[in-house]
Amino acid sequence: MSTEEEGPRRALTVRDFLEMKAEGSPIVALTAYDVLFAGLVEKAGIDFILVGDSLGQVVLGHPSTLPVTVEDMIRHAAAVRRGAPDSFIVVDMPFLSYQVSVEDTVRNAGRIMKETGVQAVKLEGGNRRVLDAIEALVAVGIPVMGHLGLTPQSVHALGGYRVQGRDPLSAEDLKERARALEASGVFSIVLELVPGTLAGEISRSLDVPTIGIGAGPECDGQVLVLYDALGLNAEFQPRFLKRFAEIHEAALDGVRDYVREVRERSYPGPEHTFS
Repeated sequence: MSTEEEGPRRALTVRDFLEMKAEGSPIVALTAYDVLFAGLVEKAGIDFILVGDSLGQVVLGHPSTLPVTVEDMIRHAAAVRRGAPDSFIVVDMPFLSYQVSVEDTVRNAGRIMKETGVQAVKLEGGNRRVLDAIEALVAVGIPVMGHLGLTPQSVHALGGYRVQGRDPLSAEDLKERARALEASGVFSIVLELVPGTLAGEISRSLDVPTIGIGAGPECDGQVLVLYDALGLNAEFQPRFLKRFAEIHEAALDGVRDYVREVRERSYPGPEHTFS
């Protein structure tokens, strides 16, 4: 379901993702934050687009995802929808948009859905407060994706960006939280920075698909931050990341050529000038 040769197709639905899990068909996802990249990943045949609160770091320049607001997510998700009108799009609910109360959760998720036209939202964590929030959203008809392992909104509580579930106690806790998320009604779960064997065990124990990022090959699908996958952030080189292009170097060379040609007055030339 994710090859360009298939051509234009309808946006997938939550039922399609469940069927892909049952059939063993890998689910392919990438982030996008703007019109042009959204159109690019849709044309490539992506299964779903995640408008991640990672935009706080890769687009807005914050040190973490914590400063991102609901308005930030709406603005970027609406742009992604305009660029990828035929894609299934999931939007991260940012920090404190769902942790305060169930009423806040439903109101904020409702705004995101109504003002962007996306199909689903994603919440991090699996404690009782998050489970209550998910159940409330599902009850009003909003599809929800869960997120376990490294949950970036809790980076300070976790002690940094570290692999989660490496010891038996924390591994069992992740398994229990995954089962609780499934019971709460999520249609899939992101597993981030989780040992590959553990991610495989969790994936096989669930009926809903898992989407891995730094969680090995045994998840039911994979997601990457597009800017990372394309090599736009030259300094970011975690073990789990494979760069599928090196746009940073190409872009830097292009900008340097522009600077040089303007300074030496070879651009703009006659071919770029109106008569």
